[in-house]
Amino acid sequence: MKLQRLGAIASLALTATFALSACGSDNNEPATGASGSAAAADCATGTLNAQGSSAQKNAMDEWIKAYQQKCQGVTINYEPSGSGAGVQAFTAGTADFAGSDSALKPEEQPGADAKCAGGKAIHLPMVIGPVAIAYNLDGVDNLQLKPATIAKIFAGKVTKWDDAAIKADNPGATLPSTAINAVHRSDSSGTTDNFTAFLSKTAEADWTFGKAKEWKAPGGTGAAKSDGVASAIKGQAGTIGYVEWSYAENGGLKMAKLGNGAGEFAALTAESAGKTIASAKVEGQGDDLKMAIDYNTKEAGAYPLVLATYEIVCSKGLPAAKLPLVKGFLAHAASSEGQAALTELGYAPLPETVRTKVEAAVKNIS
Repeated sequence: MKLQRLGAIASLALTATFALSACGSDNNEPATGASGSAAAADCATGTLNAQGSSAQKNAMDEWIKAYQQKCQGVTINYEPSGSGAGVQAFTAGTADFAGSDSALKPEEQPGADAKCAGGKAIHLPMVIGPVAIAYNLDGVDNLQLKPATIAKIFAGKVTKWDDAAIKADNPGATLPSTAINAVHRSDSSGTTDNFTAFLSKTAEADWTFGKAKEWKAPGGTGAAKSDGVASAIKGQAGTIGYVEWSYAENGGLKMAKLGNGAGEFAALTAESAGKTIASAKVEGQGDDLKMAIDYNTKEAGAYPLVLATYEIVCSKGLPAAKLPLVKGFLAHAASSEGQAALTELGYAPLPETVRTKVEAAVKNIS
């Protein structure tokens, strides 16, 4: 059943219509070398060191495994250190590219650009992943939460599971008086950045802590990386947290239905996440493909909390020894083959209209 659900989200994502404000090339022909063989041109030798987003760890593990099997003499290391640490490592020159679940801040861009001799640091969306509001509460299997209620829980204003706000979202449900343990990321995290962006856009009156990779609200319990959050939720009754769908599924966690802009409570499914993906836009200039997601989409049945996870890489100025391998590996990730592999891992492959933009941007790296 899980494979069917994930296959459905792949199908839906691949047919979704995106509004593209970027003007990148539509050329989606694979890079070829002198022999004309795409496979030969995509292979290179050497070692890459990258780090960042733990949300994309399972996707990265799959891509690394496949590329290293395809290409001899290659070592690719990816450390799921969190989006913030990945950006810092890229800027410091210790990572050849960074995984991040959020775009560089305006104040971070100059430092990242400085690593790229004659070029700029660009954002390549490689995976789109729904974020679950996962919980551990005995006897409650169909929890419903409006964004305002979620904001109050994570701001520490709602502290018991039988609070009036939660009761109002769940008429007829029997809710225990158990204390709420709200778990957030303790590390600098793009998932936190997306989650707080969601709250800032959908529950402005109740969420006063803004949008950031670092957790700003008081109280709650911190856990490192996505697997740490999933483990914390599973390990203690009364716990709630935000974590990528793949981690919630793999951990067997219950997931709440979320209130959306259409006034409905939407369960996290392939179809509902795909409806929000379809309303996203690609922004930026040239090959910089930053993505904007409409958390307030009024599309009927849409699950509103999804994120785009990027590879941040130099458009120009990569060391000559690294350039072929960076291009070869990222070309595999952006290929139809690389994206199709995500369907079994709890991710949504890129819609074809976006995938071809990413593929063309990788080809242009120099």
